[in-house]
Amino acid sequence: MKKGERRKQELLKIAYKMFLTKGYENTSVDDIIEVAGIAKGTYYYYFESKEQTLEEVIDMMLDAMVEKAEMVQAQELPVQQKLIGVMMCFRPDESEATIGEALHNQENIVMHEKTNRKLIERAVPILAKVAKQAVDEGIAACDDLEERVKMILILSSALFDDNMGGQPNIDVFVDVIERILYAKPGTFDFIRMLVEGGNNE
Repeated sequence: MKKGERRKQELLKIAYKMFLTKGYENTSVDDIIEVAGIAKGTYYYYFESKEQTLEEVIDMMLDAMVEKAEMVQAQELPVQQKLIGVMMCFRPDESEATIGEALHNQENIVMHEKTNRKLIERAVPILAKVAKQAVDEGIAACDDLEERVKMILILSSALFDDNMGGQPNIDVFVDVIERILYAKPGTFDFIRMLVEGGNNE
């Protein structure tokens, strides 16, 4: 890695930690450069704005999510667990909630939509491999796998990001996944148990 790229990655890590601890809105460019020990001109050499920094921090988070998801996809797991495991890899950790909150602010709505598109683009190829395994094992019976897992991701995002949980919605969500993948009823009851387990913690 070249020196300039290494410096940029260091700045991203500093910004990431500050966005987590102080919140995006409460972190200024001056805060970042003070911790980094650089001049403001150096910061703007790498980033046009704080918004661009946030976008690249999100890209860094997505890279980490993809790495985790690919590890799950490569494991010897039942397809049902693998599907949910990969999907869960694309949800921010609790420690990253402040960054997620920043994206939900009205002024960041464009970036929120852009982030969702990026997430889907990165997640779909990995999930399609899991769906292919389900077809190969006779668990699912469908084609157009990338389009189908994309629909599952969009539904998952709407359900969980907007806190639309609750037993009736979860039951319908499980039913829809089974119908999208042409799987037998009950195939993905694992999702229901996972959500219930999470709610009991």
